Amino acid sequence: MKALVTGASSGIGKDIAIELSQRGYEIILVARNKEKLEEIAKSLKTKSKIILKDLSVPQNCIDLYNETKDENIDILVNDAGFGTHGNFVETDFDKEINMINTNITALHILTKLFLQDMVKKDSGYILNVASMAAFAPGPLMSAYYASKAYVYRLSQGIKIELKKKNSKVKISVLCPGPVRTNFNNVADVKFSAPSLSSEYVAKYAVKKMLKNKFTIVPGTLMKISRFFEKILPHNFIGEVSYIVNFKKDRR
Repeated sequence: MKALVTGASSGIGKDIAIELSQRGYEIILVARNKEKLEEIAKSLKTKSKIILKDLSVPQNCIDLYNETKDENIDILVNDAGFGTHGNFVETDFDKEINMINTNITALHILTKLFLQDMVKKDSGYILNVASMAAFAPGPLMSAYYASKAYVYRLSQGIKIELKKKNSKVKISVLCPGPVRTNFNNVADVKFSAPSLSSEYVAKYAVKKMLKNKFTIVPGTLMKISRFFEKILPHNFIGEVSYIVNFKKDRR
């Protein structure tokens, strides 16, 4: 059994790789930081392979697939991604486009290519990492929230298509709230809400994915938040999001 994990050098991706290794999966670790990947590979209980790729470059995503398509991947975890913070008219343009390429384009390419193989063999799991941000407007983090909404809706559409074909391939979306990872530093934010550990989120996500749960929301507080997001007007949710994201400002 083999799993390919992007964004595997830290945070949720790293801990999902560790959890899958503990469950007996050989791991292909994908990220840009060689030293961190080598350190993680040494800690795994199963065989592993390191691939260095900047997934913000679409051709690198295609190359990654071509390099691993004969590995018979059982689980694809699309975790690579990051966020930006600030007024949309003021945020760094290049960073934002880089984020869109990583959060959306890379995930889209890898999901499509590996899913085609999984459908042919009628087995496999795909875990796409989104966020609670997928369910709400996100003023002051507008592009990030929108990118995670794309991840959720794409996965939701694919799920229905697979069901209509009676496919045994399963797709899930992990939608965590605040998690103690390097995300804060990259996005230049500080969460005011309580954060879960990435180890807890990873274990919870893998357990639910293997039970074919589609929307995976770790933590009681986030489950409550998800309930209210379903019933409250989006304009109101957007106002709340603005207050929450304003409090994240570290400058």
